[in-house]
Amino acid sequence: MVVVLSACHKDNNRSQPTPSNQNLTRNYDATTLLNNFTMLCRLSKSTAGFFPPQVARAYGYVGVAAYEAVVAGIPGAKSLAGQIPALQNLPHPESNQTYNWAISSNAAATQMMRYMFDLNLTPASRSAIDSIESANLAALSNGVSQDVIDRSVQFGKSISAAIYTVSTTDGGHQSYVDPYQLPYTLPVADYCWIPTGAAKQPISPYWGKNRAFIAANVDNVVPLSHTTFSADPNSSFYSKAMEVYNQVKNNTQEQVQIVKFWADDPFNTCTPTGHTFNIMVQLLKENKVTLEKASVALAKLAIAENDAFISCWKGKYQYMLIRPVSYIKQYIDPSFTTVIGTPGFPSYTSGHSYEIGAAAQIFTAMFTNGDGNYDFTDYSQVQYGYTPRHYTSFAAMALECANSRFYGGIHYTEDNTEGLRCGALIGNNVNNMLVWPTNLK
Repeated sequence: MVVVLSACHKDNNRSQPTPSNQNLTRNYDATTLLNNFTMLCRLSKSTAGFFPPQVARAYGYVGVAAYEAVVAGIPGAKSLAGQIPALQNLPHPESNQTYNWAISSNAAATQMMRYMFDLNLTPASRSAIDSIESANLAALSNGVSQDVIDRSVQFGKSISAAIYTVSTTDGGHQSYVDPYQLPYTLPVADYCWIPTGAAKQPISPYWGKNRAFIAANVDNVVPLSHTTFSADPNSSFYSKAMEVYNQVKNNTQEQVQIVKFWADDPFNTCTPTGHTFNIMVQLLKENKVTLEKASVALAKLAIAENDAFISCWKGKYQYMLIRPVSYIKQYIDPSFTTVIGTPGFPSYTSGHSYEIGAAAQIFTAMFTNGDGNYDFTDYSQVQYGYTPRHYTSFAAMALECANSRFYGGIHYTEDNTEGLRCGALIGNNVNNMLVWPTNLK
């Protein structure tokens, strides 16, 4: 794909111009941006090669691009350029010129979708992106002069082009072409992961080497060592496996429903990241937020999800721990089966727990006074035939998601508890290590 940079001004040391009260990002509706993230879910589900790490990366760059396309219209806001070291010299809007921030956002988000899915986009998917971009633009252009429309579209696309160029050096560029990152030699030891399905190689073994948006999310967020592997029936590790075995054998009907609700299998759904973003989109709609708050919330979650999967995958392939199903079949009960299929990568730690642990901190910052208490029903899985589930806090949501992997026989309990802990650290880093605008509408 050819990247064309616009002639928009670039200067990392230039502060964002103060927007006039007549042209603030908060003056625009968030509908088109939220529609674009719904489209992103559809692309994630339907595009070959998009396993959970690849999906998290795609959401990451779309969220950042959409934010940068409107940040100049948010009072007191600071661009992520420079705050995120890899993001340098991003385009600025021209001084004394009018922009429609919703049009810029639409152009940036849809263009970044094309970049992220590029080589594997089917003609139907590419047409779908074109259609939603055009429909959004038509809805946003009523009463807007053509010069403002053109300038706003150009600016949004220039933002995506610049950020896409940065993305090509992060280690995950076009990884969907070879998500197994071959060649890779599986280590062989009693404690090591072995295939749990048809695929004989694990997914994305080098993902942990990717560049995160916030380096501390990988360098400083490190899972603690898991219980020492042992096949001895008197060992702590055997006991951990027995916990999984007994849980699966004695699941209640509701626990089985929870397993399936949070399964988030790639190509059947838009993966754990997509599920979490669908919740965010739902809550933003319910709160009737403007483009300002929606852009900040989605950017925060985008950075958290991208970095959570890098950090989690780094640990997975350092520890290379055998999955419960493989251990149980070998040492406890050869006839054991899990509630749902076991993903094709090592056990420690849980990717679901990592990402939802990070997300819970973003939700808490965006929708509560810091206590995380928030009464809501997750309707996002109705599209896949699942009954909505209700929560009274974001911590309760995260815990249920993590526990679902234990109920399903997919993870040991410590995979989940350590995943939640590490994820929370990442979410807090995103909230606190970057300067975000306040008093959002």
